[in-house]
Amino acid sequence: MLIWDDAKAFLEVARRGRLSAAAHHMGCGIATLSRRLDRLEGALAVKLFQRHQTGYTLTADGEELFDKAEAMEAAALAFQEGAEQQARVQGRVRLATAENFASHLILPRLAGFARRYPHVTLDIVTDIRTANLHRRDADLALRMVKPARGNVILRRLGTLGYGLYAGGGLVQKLTDPACSTACAEMAWVAWGDSYSDLPMAGWCEKFFSREPALMASSVASHIAAAKAGLGLAVLPHFLASDAGLHCVNSNIDLSQPIYLVLHADLAQTPRVRATADFLAFLIEEQRDRLAKPAPQETICPSQPFD
Repeated sequence: MLIWDDAKAFLEVARRGRLSAAAHHMGCGIATLSRRLDRLEGALAVKLFQRHQTGYTLTADGEELFDKAEAMEAAALAFQEGAEQQARVQGRVRLATAENFASHLILPRLAGFARRYPHVTLDIVTDIRTANLHRRDADLALRMVKPARGNVILRRLGTLGYGLYAGGGLVQKLTDPACSTACAEMAWVAWGDSYSDLPMAGWCEKFFSREPALMASSVASHIAAAKAGLGLAVLPHFLASDAGLHCVNSNIDLSQPIYLVLHADLAQTPRVRATADFLAFLIEEQRDRLAKPAPQETICPSQPFD
């Protein structure tokens, strides 16, 4: 069995030509170094050196293996350097993002990140309306709004798709051929006046022809209302899918880009870079789930939408 220390001994003797010089450089005795060479030659079943009174010279087999041993050395050094760099990834990272991303996308996968970077403390801020990277309220952010200014670096990672969803008794009603009620006339869940600027709030106001059955100020409340059959709700596909809701219409043109935003001064900081790479991996891994409804959750309404 090949032992890496023996390969290091081979390289040092080949480079220096004498056991005494190689042993001094490696900090070991001549006898120890000689045993390592013998063991390596035994493991490889080839003779690596010609022994002379004036020193050691490589055999033809030794010459053939020298470059390969150097490649092993380079790989070992890279491995060690990577481990040392990973060990230096430490400190607190403040991440601003939406509550839904934090609870349903990031936190369920955070254990793997924590195992890899045990010395990084992630501080998740979900009140993104007040988090400003330019003011250093956060180190990086995962958001759907492109920053208009500030000393930041941004990267588009994917798309967050929305659909009109139903649950409870509304699913049976929509799939019942005898149903004569148009979707626009059905019960629906609205956002409160404080959230009228949200794209989904505007879409609902234009689409539905009746007053809302319920008003709520959080996505979680909209999901709960839809599951209870209290009304149709416009929701992100990945959240509605997790809740077991059925997509009534996926073509509502409310898709939003997902941006990774980093404060420019911190972009190359190991702890921030490691967190950014983790977030980019999550979005890429969940790309279809975020952008599209699950096929089995889509139902065909009995009435058209317009």
